[in-house]
Amino acid sequence: MFPVTLLIVYALARQFGPLSYLAVALVQGVLAMGMTWLRGLASWWRPIQFAFPLCLVVVDAYDLPPSLFLTAFLGLVLVYWSTYRTQVPYYPSGAAVWEAVLAELPPGPCRVIDIGSGLGGVSLFLAARRPDAEVWGVELAPLPWAVGAVRARLAGSRARMLRGDYEQLHFGDFDLVFAYLSPAAMPALYDKARAEMRPGSQLFSYEFAVPGHPATRILNVGKRKPLLHGWKF
Repeated sequence: MFPVTLLIVYALARQFGPLSYLAVALVQGVLAMGMTWLRGLASWWRPIQFAFPLCLVVVDAYDLPPSLFLTAFLGLVLVYWSTYRTQVPYYPSGAAVWEAVLAELPPGPCRVIDIGSGLGGVSLFLAARRPDAEVWGVELAPLPWAVGAVRARLAGSRARMLRGDYEQLHFGDFDLVFAYLSPAAMPALYDKARAEMRPGSQLFSYEFAVPGHPATRILNVGKRKPLLHGWKF
């Protein structure tokens, strides 16, 4: 990418004279956005790729203190933690999904867990709606887990918010497992669920299916929203 940018900037400079940093950033942004499109990445990457060089120009112009970037970096680390390993970023689901999961809980006392529980929305919602259910949430990233734990305490919720890796839990302890992870995590998640979950228990994944293992239930949670995929074991 850099050699192409350099050649284009050189050609433009010969035609129109020296270019400003802003003009060079625009060239880089357009090229990056085009490369994103050519590589078939998700459409939301295009504005990010376009804006990133422009952001560097703005940061340079305002001479921002290094401590600001350190603070931002530490904040991102606390939120995303081991995303580089798990390939599971933070994905919020939404109330429509929570309602759909609630409708799938078995009648009577049961145990349910939200893996990758983020800020605790699913767990707090289910615990409030089903007093007879034992609801757990597990989150690896420190800051989202802390927010979820504080929310549960302030709300007086019965939901138990655990900090840790769901791979260390045994899915056989639960009647329903809910996940909103990423495509990269789904094959291993399905294998774990199939190996550990008891007959009649269910795994639900919002948006992401498992290649080669069609869902036994597919629920539409709303117009223009991803599907909720379910497997019964």
